[in-house]
Amino acid sequence: MLIDIVAEKDYERADIFFAEQLDVTRTRVQTLIKEGRVLGAEGQKLKGSKKISAGQKFIAEIPESPNLNYLRAEPVDFEVVYEDEYLLIINKPSGLVVHPAPGSWRNTLVNGLVYRYPEMKALPNWLRPGIVHRLDGGTSGLMVVARTQKVTLALQEMFKERTVHKRYIALAHGCPEKPEGILSGPIDRDPDNFLHMIIIESGKPSLTGYKVLWSMKGISMVECKLFTGRTHQIRVHMSALGCPLVGDKLYGAVDDEGLGRVYLHSWRLEFVHPVTGQEMKFRQPLTHDFVEYISELKGTDEP
Repeated sequence: MLIDIVAEKDYERADIFFAEQLDVTRTRVQTLIKEGRVLGAEGQKLKGSKKISAGQKFIAEIPESPNLNYLRAEPVDFEVVYEDEYLLIINKPSGLVVHPAPGSWRNTLVNGLVYRYPEMKALPNWLRPGIVHRLDGGTSGLMVVARTQKVTLALQEMFKERTVHKRYIALAHGCPEKPEGILSGPIDRDPDNFLHMIIIESGKPSLTGYKVLWSMKGISMVECKLFTGRTHQIRVHMSALGCPLVGDKLYGAVDDEGLGRVYLHSWRLEFVHPVTGQEMKFRQPLTHDFVEYISELKGTDEP
């Protein structure tokens, strides 16, 4: 299967760009490049070290497989809390993966988006049409999705300039020593585990603000504010603080068998509409299972 890919920003290396676009390792990308499966728009061969400029177009050949139908339009359960001709605000349920990737080719938010809004399938980013930021599969709450390429680029620039404001509610094990602060450990992917992110000196600058709202029975409710948008950022920073999120076994939570999710919820989203200039402010209450967990926790509290 041949797919078209458009670079939406500059990249220092082609292998980094294609690893991000295809959601595979750089080693896999380098193999695809050597095999001639990733080419320039005119069919020219590439090198993994080549710099990529915004607007460049490429062609990638993905081997056909019955398991690979990246943009199958299919009904998926999620709530749209706002929509206009330019963008959508989604309330993503916990457990819903945002876009197709190895191990989750079907029943993602993107599959549901192109089912409800077929025109989105024509957007240039074949794997993530309209997706300008992501929530982890286990995270619930608010997301903004673009409906046109112009708005996609505008929102991406707004995220880069940090003019989109996001706040999350998390449940964490333990209680931070300071009731509020800024966590700043640089984050990058663990070279020994592609699914795991780590704080490492060579990582990308990352800033997370946090404020403890309450603590009881060894659990704290924390409001987190993202100043940057790294993969698993809140989870990594809270784990490094010694307070892994409830349900997050990947980053050190223990005795959380059977919970089925990471207790992290995107509850506030604010930005200026990139087309109309209107101030957009959204709030999304905690999910039923989130509230139920808190209620059970309070129920165990001794008088």
